[in-house]
Order: sequence, then C-alpha cells, then structure tokens
Amino acid sequence: MSNQDWQGKRVTVAGLGVSGIPAAKVLHGLGAVVTVVNDGDDERSRAQAAELEAQGITVRLGDGATLPESTELIVTTPGWKPDKPLFTAAAEAGVPVWGDVELAWRLRGRDGREPAPWLAVTGTNGKTTTVRMLASILEAAGLRTAAVGNIGVSLLDAVLGDEEYDVLAVELSSYQLHWAPSLRAHSAAVLNLAPDHLDWHGSMEAYVADKGRIYEGNRIACVYNAAEKATEDLVREADVEEGCRAIGFTLAAPGPSQLGVVDGILVDRAFVANRQKQAQELAEVTDVNPSAPHNIANALAAAALARAFGVEPAAVRDGLRAFRPDPHRIEHVADVAGVAYIDDSKATNTHAAEASLAAYDPIVWIAGGLAKGATFDELVTGAAGRLRGVVLIGRDRALIREALARHAPEVPVVDLDRTDTGAMSEAVREAARLARPGDTVLMAPACASMDMFVNYNKRGEAFADAVRALAAESD
Repeated sequence: MSNQDWQGKRVTVAGLGVSGIPAAKVLHGLGAVVTVVNDGDDERSRAQAAELEAQGITVRLGDGATLPESTELIVTTPGWKPDKPLFTAAAEAGVPVWGDVELAWRLRGRDGREPAPWLAVTGTNGKTTTVRMLASILEAAGLRTAAVGNIGVSLLDAVLGDEEYDVLAVELSSYQLHWAPSLRAHSAAVLNLAPDHLDWHGSMEAYVADKGRIYEGNRIACVYNAAEKATEDLVREADVEEGCRAIGFTLAAPGPSQLGVVDGILVDRAFVANRQKQAQELAEVTDVNPSAPHNIANALAAAALARAFGVEPAAVRDGLRAFRPDPHRIEHVADVAGVAYIDDSKATNTHAAEASLAAYDPIVWIAGGLAKGATFDELVTGAAGRLRGVVLIGRDRALIREALARHAPEVPVVDLDRTDTGAMSEAVREAARLARPGDTVLMAPACASMDMFVNYNKRGEAFADAVRALAAESD
C-alpha cells in the first residue's frame, strides 16, 4: 500500500500499550483516520488516551467490543483474544484484522530502501534468548542488525526508523503470528512446543497451528527441533518457496542437514559442501553461557538461522562468546555455604521449568505461583530423582504439592501459606535449611508471578535480594 492508499482510510486500533500506541501513531502519520478502542478506563489508560487525542487520534476507553462505524481495517495488539466481540463483528462486516507484526511487514521498504530480511524465532520457551544470541552472532559477522518484536522492541520502529539494517532477528509470539497472514521470513525456527496460552488459542491444536505460521513462505531454511517431531511436522505442512530447506538441531551428533553436538563441540552438517561426509566446527559447548542443555539447543537454533543467512563459522563462535543472558534466566546469584543459588524466575510454565530442572542435581526447588491451567504430574515425575527438597510459594502451590505427593512422596516439602512479597525471603531460608553443600537451590517456579509480584523480573529480584541477605549473614 502506498501513502496515498492510507489517506482517509478508517482504521481501528484495538488496545493501547506497547504495540497499540505506536501502531496508532504510525497509521495517523500515514494519513489514516484512526480510532483506538480499549477495554480499560484506568488512570494509565486515560493518560495514554490524552497523549493520542492531542495528536488528533480518537480514543474510546471502556468499550473494546463495539466496531466503530465505517471501519475498513482493524490493527490489534497481541493480547486481544480472537473470540472478542469486536473481531466477531469485524468478520461479519468483512473487515480484515491485522496485528502489529502484519502492519510492520506490509510497511517495509516504504522509503525506497531494500527491506531487511527477517530471521524469525518462535516456540514455547527460549525465544528471547535465541533471538538475542542470533543478533549477537550477526553483529559478530559485521552485519547491521537488531533483536526486535516480542522481545520488547517495536517492529514498527525498526521498519520505519532512520536506522538501516542488513537483517533483523525477530521474536514472534503465537499471538502475533495469529494476526500476521502475510509474513514471509527469510528463514525461521520453532524451538519447541508445549501447552501454553491455551485460554487464548482455545486448544493445543490451534496454538500449534499459529506457531507453524512462522514457516509459511520461508525462502531459505525452516529450522526445527529434531527432539520434537511436532516441530518437524510443522515444516512438512508449511507452504514454502521452492528450494527452502528443512534444517534440524539436536543435542546429539547431527545427521545430514542438521546442527548438533559432538564431543563438546557445536557442529554444522547442514551448510557445508558435503553434508553427507563433512561437519563444520562452530563453537565449543563452553562458549554457550550458561551451558545448560536447553540453552545449548537455543544456541544451535540461533547458529542455524545465522548460517542460513551466510554467516561464517568464526562469527557464530564469537557471537556466542559475546552473548550475555538477560537477568532471571538460569542466572547464578551466589554461592552460600557451598550451595549454589540459581534464579530462573523466567521459567513461568512447566516446559521452561523442566528444562531448568534438567540442568542441576541435586536440587532444592522453589516453585509456585499462578498455574494458568497447568498440571504438574509430568514435570514432577521427570525431576523427582534430582530433588533434595521443595519449597512451595504462591496461590496455586497446592497443585504442585499434590503432584509431589503422588510422584515424589519421599521428598521433603515446605508449604509456605502466604502470598505476600515477603514470602520469598522465608522461602530462601527454608531452602537453605534443606540444602547440603554441593546442592543447587533453584527458583524455577513453573508458574506466572502476578499473584505475588508485578512480573517475573520483580520475583527474581526478590529471590536475589533474599539470597544476598543470606550470604551477608553467613559472612
């Protein structure tokens, strides 16, 4: 669409926030007649609305259900569920619905520059880490790049800003993919698939199908997890460009067209001259920080996407060495009395917690929070043999306690019947009491944080503060 096509076009933006506000401003700047609808009518929403209204954008607070008259297009924020009455009304009226990712995709190259290709990543867990690893590798190769998308950096800003990029490392959530029908990546990866956000998608099948949209129209490579057949199945089902390759990653020795691990070395048997007989060394496992199994898998996925873009092996190694993980992702806080304390507050679901628990032995596990409909039997069964003890916090801790009683009845459990933020300090003290020298106290809650904390970052900070306080007392 040219600028002229947007002049006077009546567009409704569904939702304020980190993606709705930039979308409204961009559309208004293109000459569209923009109306923002928002369910909330709190103080923060009113302040955001005042900012937009000062620019000539209409905002309707407290009414996200009604389709504004003469709407020709809806641009929605990712959090709005597909069953919202607004979208039902749009379907009945024949009004298309785009997400902010779809809008960004359609606006690429509007200034006459060749649009930067997208290397896209999705999955239940590990997306942010993998995208940041990928950006680090691309930077090590001397490419102009940025980690954008669901990572918290607006794709619209990247596409329409003054900065020029050679390639973008793009994190995409299942919400964003649901509303991005035109997206066609250079190459893309699905890291893993586990039940998550099923209240939004309605079923596991719908969730998986939305994840699979990332492969549609891929030009060079569809990267999948060889340990999870469901990700390879999505590649088989995708309608890709002729010549696009399926590239697997595995923690084992790789087969042809795969990246994997051999004797502590990350190797490539996909982007080599003779993949039947050759393997290219990329990096050592110790170059991956931290070197937990699930993080090595993230590194292999990032390397596969970089190699699909033509990056040389040395840049993969240098990029992984330069990468530093975000806080609260299997982050070592301190050693106290011979016990390691690890903050993995980002493990907000069972799949993430399973990966974290697999990295340590023996463990005193701090867990609990908002379960989001999850069950914990499989998680506890897999981890039971590594558990020294468990400290439970949060509103839905009983669900984990019951799973422990069924599958690990011999493991000592401390059930903290409090949900105030001070519970974390008590949890750390109880974990220290259960732990022995050589153990790991691991906070991998397997639950969301909002019953006790603003977000998982604040939960992680509370854990780290409690550990430091414990260390100060032991000095």
